[in-house]
Amino acid sequence: MPILLHHLFSESVNQHGNSPAIVHKNNTWTYQQLEQLVQHQAQALRGIHLKPQQRVAVYLPKQIEAVTSFLSIAQAGGVFVPVNPALKAAQASHILIDCNVQILITSKSRLRILSSVLENCPDLHTIILVENEIFPGEFNIAQTVLCWQDFLSATIRKPIKPATIDTDMAAILYTSGSTGKPKGVILSHRNIVAGTKIVSDYLAICSSDRLLAVLPFSFDYGLNQLTTSLFKGGCCVLLDYLLPRDVINLLAMETITGLAAVPAIWAQLAKLEWPETINAHLRYMTNSGGKMPKSVLTAIQKKVPDSRFFLMYGLTEAFRSTYLPPEQIDIRPDSIGKAIPNAQILVVREDGTPCAAHEPGELVHRGSLVSMGYWNDPAKTAERFKPMPGQLRELPLTEIAVWSGDTVTMDEEGYLYFIGRKDDMIKTSGYRVSPTEIEEVIYASGLVKEAAAVGIEHEELGQAVVVVISVENDDQFHEQVLINWCKTQLPNFMIPAKIMVLNTLPKNPNGKIDRKALAQQFASLFKRES
Repeated sequence: MPILLHHLFSESVNQHGNSPAIVHKNNTWTYQQLEQLVQHQAQALRGIHLKPQQRVAVYLPKQIEAVTSFLSIAQAGGVFVPVNPALKAAQASHILIDCNVQILITSKSRLRILSSVLENCPDLHTIILVENEIFPGEFNIAQTVLCWQDFLSATIRKPIKPATIDTDMAAILYTSGSTGKPKGVILSHRNIVAGTKIVSDYLAICSSDRLLAVLPFSFDYGLNQLTTSLFKGGCCVLLDYLLPRDVINLLAMETITGLAAVPAIWAQLAKLEWPETINAHLRYMTNSGGKMPKSVLTAIQKKVPDSRFFLMYGLTEAFRSTYLPPEQIDIRPDSIGKAIPNAQILVVREDGTPCAAHEPGELVHRGSLVSMGYWNDPAKTAERFKPMPGQLRELPLTEIAVWSGDTVTMDEEGYLYFIGRKDDMIKTSGYRVSPTEIEEVIYASGLVKEAAAVGIEHEELGQAVVVVISVENDDQFHEQVLINWCKTQLPNFMIPAKIMVLNTLPKNPNGKIDRKALAQQFASLFKRES
């Protein structure tokens, strides 16, 4: 059985070597071809002196070089850091700086986006481009830039045998917190492998499955589509999601058997016509990243009545926590289910004592999926990763669990129900968004006096980003100017859906802007739209 991340597809290579592993547009790679690419790239990484546990960022859309990079970085003993291709230069450079990335794998178009901020990345020394040619003077930057061919020619003949064990770092995934910049969640090889085994088991993924990878690989939910497929010898079809019609077309054209999405995508897909043929091969669907609206779920189920739908809940800090089996959906459609196999989910009060049935409390996750904390941030790690409540005092070493920050209830049968978050995080389109990160951009525009970002319930998005501001002069303020500024500084999922102007923003007793009061004030803002 696999121990390390890059071992996940070793058995598939032996048993399904000539079967398709990855499909991207008109290209298909078998398991044997994928292994050859990974082996070659791993040797090349060692050839440019990748050191054990060194971070390598991958800033690419879903394409074969992204897949081989994750696997080869792990095999060469490094740590891969997927950067969401939707991020702009400011957000991407924060990741490069925060976890001291020294090698970046990207494309020419994205390097041009980053070129203005690379001087702020002192640790970054080598940039590898997926294109096969670089023209003289094309990039006037301090870092060494290698085209793909030159990079691959840097191979060494010595066998790669880094002293990696399953508790070593394998990846760092960045997720937003309620304050400040995104934090890097450190995943060990054990975390990723365990999550792959558990999810592929309860979804019954097998070698005949064809999974459509719609979600970004920088999202743990999206990355799992790739790892479960490779582990079970299935085929992973890569799609950079642009239009909902693209998803429907590929479902039919590629005879997809498994589809994972977030509520915002499901809401878009529910409005489209689906070919009846999809029902004959789409075996299962899953939702995570937010509550699935009942109306959307019903609409999707009518389009593919023979497909099984799994409602799931998870957080990057522990990957996947619960799932609701399809046979329970009609019985308890509001539930996020029970704990996944080999995990325990507790609902506790602030003092750590267990809640009674139906009593709201904080969801606490314990088990092999609990990650290694936040990169270089012991203070924030201590807030979220705390001793598991109720453990025996006689145990000399303390077990650490993830305290999610989410308020839930549990019924008498052990089924869980999501209520809300304890902090101010905005959950939109499957992403966790920091309100302060948006507010910093709003203030930097110089157009406002006060600003607060809040999440307002929205049928399709889960929550919509609403920014409430006050300005010096109402007559001189133009909303579209501020929106245009946001579009240059923020990825699409963080751009405000609405901007509301007040004379002054409410404050709490400490003098801080009261986001909760604003959320209540505008709670019905999208009721008519939904």
